[in-house]
Amino acid sequence: MAARDIIEAVRSGALDHEDALDVLTGAPSIEVDAALAAALSGEFGRLLGNGWQPAELHRAVARRGNPIQARLVADAARDYARGKSPVDERWQAQADALRTPEGRRPDRIAVLDASLALLAELRRMPRIDILIPPPGTPLTTVPHHGDQRILDRVRALLAKAEATDFPAEAESYSAKAQELITRYRIEEVTAPAVAMTPFARRIGVDHPYESEKAGLLDAVARANTCRTVWSPELGFSTIFGFDADIDAVELLYTSLLVQANRAMVRDEKNVRKARLKAFKRSFLVAYGVRIGERLRQVTEREMTGHGDLLPVLRRREVQVHEAMDRAFPRTVRARGSRVESLEGWESGRAAADEAELR
Repeated sequence: MAARDIIEAVRSGALDHEDALDVLTGAPSIEVDAALAAALSGEFGRLLGNGWQPAELHRAVARRGNPIQARLVADAARDYARGKSPVDERWQAQADALRTPEGRRPDRIAVLDASLALLAELRRMPRIDILIPPPGTPLTTVPHHGDQRILDRVRALLAKAEATDFPAEAESYSAKAQELITRYRIEEVTAPAVAMTPFARRIGVDHPYESEKAGLLDAVARANTCRTVWSPELGFSTIFGFDADIDAVELLYTSLLVQANRAMVRDEKNVRKARLKAFKRSFLVAYGVRIGERLRQVTEREMTGHGDLLPVLRRREVQVHEAMDRAFPRTVRARGSRVESLEGWESGRAAADEAELR
């Protein structure tokens, strides 16, 4: 059987990639390399042309832990955009940001094994909704982003919250960030009418403890008039909302996750190794629940005196729900993580009180 036929059998799922490896190691390398490159290019083209953004595909592959496969995705994303026009600047920025790791080049058998395994994995990956037009397709309107000055101030406050070792300072900085976000939303709602619609964005949710991290993201999103749908098998959550709100949610979530991890490392030192996993899981569950409570408290406080805006805000919420339902007409409510460590739960709530919001 020719190398091309063997590789096509792997691509179609008719042959296991390990069985194919045994056969292809003895075949002419030029023939094998050409056939494998063509098959991988076909799968990359199918995915990158049908919704997958460079950073998303790279994350989904890199989380498998094989650096050779991650390098193949980075190279493929840059190659896919080459020669195509137009190219959305957001798509190009993601492709450019994927750095090919330096180091000794792996041996041929390792590359061949990783490539065949990747080919089998790519075959199983589905098309997803196109949120950024792929290279070579008409550009869509770039979503309206929030006032960059506000976002820069929020980013600076959160950086200070991450940097300080004093819980009271972190609390103050994070509280101020949420206040700015809510005030900006009020200004946006009361501004002269501008045609705006909800958008969607995918945010990576990495292991370990993906479920708990997705819960934290959802808590932050709900406090800021957004909604999320978690796709655990693909390594991301899709967040729906008005674009300035999504910007704020992404900033807050990233910062809060940094603060949570720092507090968890601090508090886990006296936990027995056998209980460490339960402690961390319970910590993150409690942290997410408490963060959601405190973010809502800040939002409600800032909304005091703006009762006239409630119909407008409610209409925005309905638009967000409708956008989510169109994209995901059938969703399943995720089962909440089980809390198995009271120590972890109490520690997580205490850490949330430190990070968030008076």
